[in-house]
Amino acid sequence: METLKSLLSYPLSIVFYLLFGLTLCIFHPLQWLGKVLGGSRGHRRVVDIMNLCILRCLHVLGVTFSFKNNYNLPKNQPLIIVSNHQSMFDIPLISWFLRRCKPKFISKIELGKGIPSISFNLRHGGHVLIDRKNPRQSIPALSKFGKFIVQNNFSGVIFPEGTRSKNGVPKEFAPTGLKILFKNAENALIVPVAINNGWKLVRFGNFPMGIGIHLSLEVLEPILIDKEPDILIEKIQERITLAVRT
Repeated sequence: METLKSLLSYPLSIVFYLLFGLTLCIFHPLQWLGKVLGGSRGHRRVVDIMNLCILRCLHVLGVTFSFKNNYNLPKNQPLIIVSNHQSMFDIPLISWFLRRCKPKFISKIELGKGIPSISFNLRHGGHVLIDRKNPRQSIPALSKFGKFIVQNNFSGVIFPEGTRSKNGVPKEFAPTGLKILFKNAENALIVPVAINNGWKLVRFGNFPMGIGIHLSLEVLEPILIDKEPDILIEKIQERITLAVRT
């Protein structure tokens, strides 16, 4: 069975990348049109549909999805969504299933140019681009981002591991970004989420892709910002790590 899956992964990966690239190229002008005609709300709706289409492209690889949320997340309160990081498809997964929370992402500055649809969305969708090698740029940008999500009741999404886990096991959280958000969005509700099996999509690198994988996104019990930052970060990491299955 594994040999058959390995053989199938090559042609299916080619088909997937063709569809994925086509999706990004189609939605690039559509995002521009949505922003011009409908402002930020129009742009957001186009991006929501784009993220759904990206997830649908993964069906070519036999990928299935599940979403679990037992909590009533408030609509009139900013959220800080903290997630483990396993692949680039964590972003459309969160973007689609938590779209009502209006998620805005913290991304590395290199992704702000040259990628159809993705770069446009990062520059014009209320997200923040940071240079992780330059604290003089990243710290003020994160502070401004925290205030921005409070002013608009948006959700700021952060992957505190920094880089993706290659085996699914969460890495140690880097505390700086979280502490800046806690300080600048004190009334936000922290929402830990756990992503499972995303790493299996890219276990062989970007080609071939893994096939027949079940991706899951689970919302964990929210946490108030009412303790020392280090205690909060430890609590968040423990909650996510316990929910991640490898």
